Amino acid sequence: MDSPSHLNTRVQVQFRSCPTGEPMSNAALIDQLNEALAWELRAMNMYAHYAANVRGIHRLQLSPMFSTEATESMDHGDVVRRAVVKLGGVPVTERHPEPIVHTTDFKEMLKHSLATEQQAASVYHEVLAMVEAIDDQDLYDAIEQIYLAELRSVDGLLMLTD
Repeated sequence: MDSPSHLNTRVQVQFRSCPTGEPMSNAALIDQLNEALAWELRAMNMYAHYAANVRGIHRLQLSPMFSTEATESMDHGDVVRRAVVKLGGVPVTERHPEPIVHTTDFKEMLKHSLATEQQAASVYHEVLAMVEAIDDQDLYDAIEQIYLAELRSVDGLLMLTD
């Protein structure tokens, strides 16, 4: 028995246009999502490294915080990875090449964490603008939740670095 013809049809994502008004392709959005994924992979490694290396009295609070951030980055990466696959792309497996600075100085760790979260928020802001141009409310909502989590992390780190 043959399967119904509608089951053999590949779903095509329909794009309207990017914020500049030009036609948008899957490739442009996939590239930007892969940029976000690369930053999440970097953040996951950085936070795990900092959780293991933070020293002194601040270790009691900062090690669990860094571990939580590493887990959050893994979760964000999973959402982004699935979005890339859904759009027909191949998710990156390498972290962003921005160096992870080794330090045992908690102030330096917080400074580098803040810079990473600010960069991630910036990338997700760009992704949101691109996703807004397609007819996929579920993807928009998922990316928006990640973007808002990045903004909360920026706010929290700003308070810790003051």
